[in-house]
Amino acid sequence: MATYKELKAQAEALLQQAETARRAEIAAVVADIQARMKEFGITLADLKGGTKKAKARGAVAAKYRNPATGESWSGRGRAPRWLADALAKGRTKDEFLIG
Repeated sequence: MATYKELKAQAEALLQQAETARRAEIAAVVADIQARMKEFGITLADLKGGTKKAKARGAVAAKYRNPATGESWSGRGRAPRWLADALAKGRTKDEFLIG
């Protein structure tokens, strides 16, 4: 039966072999990707989504206002507590619409 030190040395050797194999496989995959990119004329910009720019999301105008405090809400996302409390008391969102 092997000792702890022997097993530990074997484990270290296996980890080094695994790392060497991983690096070799990565190099092969990268070379294949580069060859295919060259073959098809693919650029890094193509991989990033081309030249299309993502639409910037600007601020949204307030749709609802709390008349007591002046707080407002755009209608997007979770409703603020003041509106949730009012709805729980039987009021409607329409009562808080900004005209």
